[in-house]
Amino acid sequence: MKVLIIGNGGREHALAWKISESEQVSKIYMARGNGGTESFAENLDIDPTNIDELLKFAKENKIDLTVVGPEDPLCDGIVDAFRDNGLKIFGPNKECARFEKSKEFTKKFSEKYNIRTAKYKSFTNYDDALSGLKEYDYPFVIKADGLCLGKGVSICENKEEAVDALSKIFKDRIFGDEGDTVVIEEFLTGEEASVLCLVSNNKLFPLERAKDHKQIFDGDKGPNTGGVGTYSPVAASEKLEENLNKIYRQIEDGLDAENLKYSGILFIGFMIEKDVPKVLEFNVRFGDPETEVLMPRLDCDLFEILNKTIDGTLKEEDIKWKDEACLTVIMCSGGYPDSYEKGKVITGLEDVDSDIIVFHNGTKKEEKLLTNGGRVLSVTSLASTLKEAREKAYKNVEKIKFDKAYYRKDIGTK
Repeated sequence: MKVLIIGNGGREHALAWKISESEQVSKIYMARGNGGTESFAENLDIDPTNIDELLKFAKENKIDLTVVGPEDPLCDGIVDAFRDNGLKIFGPNKECARFEKSKEFTKKFSEKYNIRTAKYKSFTNYDDALSGLKEYDYPFVIKADGLCLGKGVSICENKEEAVDALSKIFKDRIFGDEGDTVVIEEFLTGEEASVLCLVSNNKLFPLERAKDHKQIFDGDKGPNTGGVGTYSPVAASEKLEENLNKIYRQIEDGLDAENLKYSGILFIGFMIEKDVPKVLEFNVRFGDPETEVLMPRLDCDLFEILNKTIDGTLKEEDIKWKDEACLTVIMCSGGYPDSYEKGKVITGLEDVDSDIIVFHNGTKKEEKLLTNGGRVLSVTSLASTLKEAREKAYKNVEKIKFDKAYYRKDIGTK
């Protein structure tokens, strides 16, 4: 069987790595892949958003399964295009991808089906949004409705910050059409958590949880990033599990009532306070860096699981997990998440212990291995305890070098 994986980050590397373990898979192609995936897959010079070229390649090469990593091609309708041409592809269709493409769509869905979420209002022009500020106590959150490369959210501590955020979205058009609608919502307190769910014919199958660290500096300080470290599993009380399961059922009921046909991944962001979860957002693809710790813990054939999800034959007992803990530390380019330099030579990977997995987030091969992004490498360790996994990961992080390399020192200490 031949598999095409779309994307070039750590998430896609982890998916490809796990799929490569399947005895049914003979060949993996990556579009575009990175400096790490070329060791076991064939990297293609096709942009992940070029649906026409991806479709052409899949047809000509008789690809048996395509797996979509990033959200952009999903929101642009790649799943619909492939299915219309009789090709098997993992991911939600364009209609269901609206859960990530539009924050307002998700808020309305949550409100309609009584899913706990923050109080909100949406606005389509600057003056109305400015008037709407008085309905909220500070701090509150202003969100541009669209994807915005993950940068469309502002936490506003005072009116000056709120006015500035609205002005940038509506007047300066910093997000273009993605900022045509703005969502203003109350600020939720508590512990942020995410759950990845396989969705088969609108039925949710929650995967084991992972704890992401979003802030760039130790102690959860500094600006948000795409995630700079994570670990799994994460303990939960019986009450929290009960409340989460209620939300899963509400989502399923809503999908059915809306006549949606959801198949793929639903990545739910929660804010949890006193075992009460509220939905922050929905994403329609595997999380990054969560995927980097979930794939090493998965104790079954991912290729089979994805096919069963698409076919509507998936059962809870099909998804099995190892007892070990897994932790990943992400090595970043100096300056990330703001400006940073690319093209730095990476050394020391050959010195990493044999039981350490290094997923590449932002690398490229040009004779030597070079940095090619803000998040560069996910140094990942599997061990019997979280403490042991943490010690092993950091021991090996120290062996890897590139100019201005930066990483948090406190992943997994909470």
